Amino acid sequence: MADEKSYGWAGKMLRVNLTTGSITTEPTEPYKDYIGGMGLANKIMFDEVPAGTDPLSPENKIIFAVGPLTATGVPLAGRTTICSLSTFTKDHLVVDAHCGGMIGARIKQAGYDAIIVEGASDKPVYLNIVNDKVEIKDAGFVWGLGTRATTEALSRAESTRACVAAIGPAGENLLPYSCIINSRNHSAGAGTGAVMGSKKLKALVVEGNRPVYVKDPQAVADLSDYMLREVIGSNNNHVVPSTQQEWAEYYDEGSRWTAKKGLNWELGEDGPIETGEPKPGELNTVGYRCMKSTKDLGAAASAYTIKMNGCHGCPIHCYSDLRNQASADAGAYATAGNTCASNFPWLYTESIMKTGINQKQMPNEFINWNNAIGTTMDDLGLWCNYAQLYRDIGHCIKEGIWQRVLPADEYNMFDWTKFNKDTQDPSVYVQILKHIAQNDNEMAYVGHGPLVWCERWNDQSWFDTTASCLINYRGWPVHHAHECFAQVGLLYNMVFNRDDMIHSAVNFQGCGLPFDVKQQIAEEVWGGADAIDQNKNYTPMNEHKANFAWWSVVTDVLHDSLTLCNWVWPMTMSPTKARDYRGDLDLEAKFFKAVTGEDVTTDDLYKAGEKIITLQRCNTERGMGTDDFRNVHDTVTKWPFTKDPDIQPFTAGTDKMEANDWQTALTMFYKRFSWDEQKGCPTAEYLDENGMSDVKEALQQAGLM
Repeated sequence: MADEKSYGWAGKMLRVNLTTGSITTEPTEPYKDYIGGMGLANKIMFDEVPAGTDPLSPENKIIFAVGPLTATGVPLAGRTTICSLSTFTKDHLVVDAHCGGMIGARIKQAGYDAIIVEGASDKPVYLNIVNDKVEIKDAGFVWGLGTRATTEALSRAESTRACVAAIGPAGENLLPYSCIINSRNHSAGAGTGAVMGSKKLKALVVEGNRPVYVKDPQAVADLSDYMLREVIGSNNNHVVPSTQQEWAEYYDEGSRWTAKKGLNWELGEDGPIETGEPKPGELNTVGYRCMKSTKDLGAAASAYTIKMNGCHGCPIHCYSDLRNQASADAGAYATAGNTCASNFPWLYTESIMKTGINQKQMPNEFINWNNAIGTTMDDLGLWCNYAQLYRDIGHCIKEGIWQRVLPADEYNMFDWTKFNKDTQDPSVYVQILKHIAQNDNEMAYVGHGPLVWCERWNDQSWFDTTASCLINYRGWPVHHAHECFAQVGLLYNMVFNRDDMIHSAVNFQGCGLPFDVKQQIAEEVWGGADAIDQNKNYTPMNEHKANFAWWSVVTDVLHDSLTLCNWVWPMTMSPTKARDYRGDLDLEAKFFKAVTGEDVTTDDLYKAGEKIITLQRCNTERGMGTDDFRNVHDTVTKWPFTKDPDIQPFTAGTDKMEANDWQTALTMFYKRFSWDEQKGCPTAEYLDENGMSDVKEALQQAGLM
């Protein structure tokens, strides 16, 4: 008798049309060549959303997709890809948002590999999903609420076991810089909140009670134990501690393995909890390795720390839970929790404004500003675009842009003296954010992104200013760019239609191992020790760097399709001296086989990742209306080439890039992907060879092949 169970994949997708009220399911099988998550969602977008579609129209879709490893017991397999059209960059091209939390696991446990939302409701609604029972319900009673109150109200109305993924006022008001929040502070950005708002969809409420089948449960358990004992490090897979410890051969101050003796979660439920010195191989202490609150906010943050938290299936816990009454007193929330940019937003604003309210001079006040801003952002469902909003706000205040362009009555709504060091009061920032989220005023244009406000307010030079961190003229900022292995980081910053969210390279850069050990690993993985450079001591482009850039892209795309956390995966290195600090880059394939029963190699999975990013490249080409990526899409702003005017490129002490070398880098990168070496577009030969003839035909019909 044939085995009818679907292993890894749930086997079906849910489609909800908010215009007609139609709720249907369809098989996942036709999309399995694209794995799941990002790959599955991008294929649906390519097939069903025509080029030129308005992202806020009913014809656009928003797709929540998970992968075959989601909720299977594989460590760090709790991510979700949310795919739609960009609200904030040129041509409104296809983008992916990614989030952790619990929503991905609940979608899989409810029996779905994806939820496709199309059309638009004429009144506020939410989607309530309990396994096969799917209902479109009235959301009038939560419309207008922040994400926290919405989550509480919908959990009480439906089930405390459900995960709520909701938008706040920013999304309801169609602000391009808006996001979706699940599990209090886990955000999916890229304007997805505005897309949900345009559909009058306040939230997804998902309760799943079904098993997720795996082909070989014992193999999954054994691989998990092996990974946790021998291979995994801390956040970003940093594999040495940040302080000298008896068990460790090496240490590095920049490492996110921050646990040490005397460092406590001071607000632990039963009193302070010491992070201590969790050694490799200790399965039960892995979650103590990352004290992200003090890494981001300084040593003073330990006094506010309740614990480290995490996503579904996460042993690392890079998510900081803090309690800070001063944040509530500023009109925000006492309980803060997040990782990455939302955890330290004031850092970016202060880097522009230079108020003196900083980690070194005023550590507790610095924490107060960060917590007040971060909790307000998440409750409003506002998105920072990897801190671009914070930098833009700082710039508009410092340079007097808002004083110049805002109507006098709007400008005078705020007490700007509260930004001064002596009268500092983070409530002014809370008020500014709430004002922006309304999207009915002049200041709100800063939440439309620099592509809009720089032109509207006559400040185009901001794009070419080092402080802006804007890396592409199409409207997105750096995300571990050329400061991360020179040409390698700059290349992968061009590929997507937003900040790239790739961590494969920066994980390796900051892992803490000595440079000579990293060079040995680089030679083994990317073909040569010259694939990497010392920080700010770069060498010209070479083929090994092209290999490294290609690998960084395909591993990230693979993880977003499986779905795994690219903040820790891939396992390039290990904290274990007995392994000579080598990781295990075959772990994705080993887990894939154990879960699905399909015998794949690492090369097979990398090829799939390459195919998925090529698909997105094709959709981007169709949306731009040109195949000339080199001159239209992969266009770096000027400042990486003009910064440090008194220092030449390839000189110690600068991460300045060289223009001709950059063109060489693009050519090598395109060649490594088998794209056209001059234009950077996918070729007909590649599409035919990789089973993408339907994509080729669509491009031919558009006159782009």
